[in-house]
Order: sequence, then structure tokens, then C-alpha cells
Amino acid sequence: MEPVERSVEGIADGRRLDVMLAEWAAITRSRAAALIADGHCLVSGKPAAKAGTVPAEGTPVRLDIPAPRPAEPQPQDIPLEILYQDDDLAVVIKPCGMVVHPAAGNEDGTLVNALLHAMDHLGGIGGVMRPGIVHRLDKDTSGLLLVAKNDAAQLALSRQLQEREIEKHYLALVEGTMPDPAGRIDQPIARSKKDRKKMAVDPQGREAVTEWSVLAEGDRCTLLDVHILTGRTHQIRVHTRSLGHPVCGDPIYGFERGLKVPRLMLHAWTLAFRHPVRGDAMRFTAPPPPAFTAGLAGHGIPQALIQELSRP
Repeated sequence: MEPVERSVEGIADGRRLDVMLAEWAAITRSRAAALIADGHCLVSGKPAAKAGTVPAEGTPVRLDIPAPRPAEPQPQDIPLEILYQDDDLAVVIKPCGMVVHPAAGNEDGTLVNALLHAMDHLGGIGGVMRPGIVHRLDKDTSGLLLVAKNDAAQLALSRQLQEREIEKHYLALVEGTMPDPAGRIDQPIARSKKDRKKMAVDPQGREAVTEWSVLAEGDRCTLLDVHILTGRTHQIRVHTRSLGHPVCGDPIYGFERGLKVPRLMLHAWTLAFRHPVRGDAMRFTAPPPPAFTAGLAGHGIPQALIQELSRP
């Protein structure tokens, strides 16, 4: 589908232009301000001067939103499992080893490249024809990822994320035996002062909350169901390491002589949220991939549980 321009019109109600237009067009205030600055907003038929302008009540206002520009990342035909998609969102399964966004050293072959090829009815995010990644997964973490297709969906889903209305559960095989059947870690996380490539628990960091419960014990390891209430970088990996039970196969936070496993043993297992337009509850499950289940089987996790987790 070719990208198209759209317009929104209304009558000023006493609020700032950027606030009013962001609501009308279902875009962010910063996006509305940028459009105003570029001359796309007319107040009484004349270009608005500033985003902070407060037009007199009853004044006609129009915002023309240009068609999204082509994304810089190029579409690539990369195998990708899409569990669900409609005009507003998609739920996909990111493989272990795939980077989400193009960046230095990973200019292509990313999830975004694959999405640009695989998704239909992409409406554009922030004026660019690209998918909106609502939350992220580390390169070596597999599993469910939620993607917005337009500004309105991105805004609504981001609000759900901020208000902790999106529920995410992970499977994590960690080193050793946990002292309790369940627990909660409420420890702020910030970039490590000793190694800028790492994150660390830090009293001056951003709030980070992780809940966990034991699914099964194996040979010198434990399989956990992990529920994160916040989304800090490397949150599960840092929090489990802070307990002395790092995720098995973790090259950054794991033990130097940890258990031998095929990969980082962390998988985004379930995802639940409300549809950003319809409002109905949606829930998805991604069975762990073969390398993950092989790691579980090789370290004594009961086969019956592995089979249960592997059901679609």
C-alpha cells in the first residue's frame, strides 16, 4: 500500500496547538510540534507560528500530515514468524541472535529489515515508513515482540507499557538452586560505572522490578517464570546475577565456569495487552525454540514440563 498524506481539522478549544493537535491526530506532542514548525498547521487559514500558540476558542485549525518518508533500513526477505497482524499491530517471534534495530556493526539482517519486507498495511511512525518497536529484546534473547504499524497504535501501546498494563513473562534457566519458590527483585538499574558495556544494580539508577517463580529444578540449575514490571536494559540478566543466579549461557553476566548450554537461556514466553484501537484483551504464547529446549533437557529439567511448554 502506497503511503498517503492525511489531514485533521477541528475548532480550537483553548489549549496549546501541539497538545490539541497531538490528541486529534493521535501522534506525540513532539511530532505535532515538528509538523507545526515545518508549516503544516493552518490556523484560520494561515500557517501557525509556534507549537505553544493558544488560538482563540472557536478558531478553525487544520493539520496536514505528509505521507511517511521511506525508511532508511531496506526491506530484506529474512524468515520471520508473524503470529498475528492487523492494520494496527503485529506480534512476531524474534529468533535468538537477531538484532532488533540497525546500528553500527549491524546495518542489515535485523528484525526491522525483516519487518519492512514482511508486514502489510504499514502506516508509518513519526513520519517515516517504519515499524514501531514497542519494547525490545536483547540480541540473544528469543521470543515475542510487539510492533506498532502507525502513530496511533504506537502511542496507545507505549502508554500501556508505561502504565504497566502490558504483561510479559519470560522463561529463564539460571545457575544454581533458588532459595525460595518465588520472589521479587526491586533494585534500580543503571549503566555500570566500572564497565560502560554493562548494566548494574545502582541505588541512583532507574526503577527496575522483576518477579520470579520456580517452574522446575534441574542439575545445578533452575527454570524460572520471570515477570518484568519495568523494561530496563538487561533487566532480567542483571537482577538474577545480583541474586547470585545468573542466566545460563550469559556471556556478559554469567559465571566464568557456568553450565554449558547451546545459547543464552532467556526466552520471551507470553505477552498480554489490550488492542490499541478495539480495546479487547489479547494474549500470545511462543513455545521455546529447539536449542532452548535442548538446553533444558540436557540439564535435568523434566521432559513432561518441556513438552508442556512446547505446546503452541
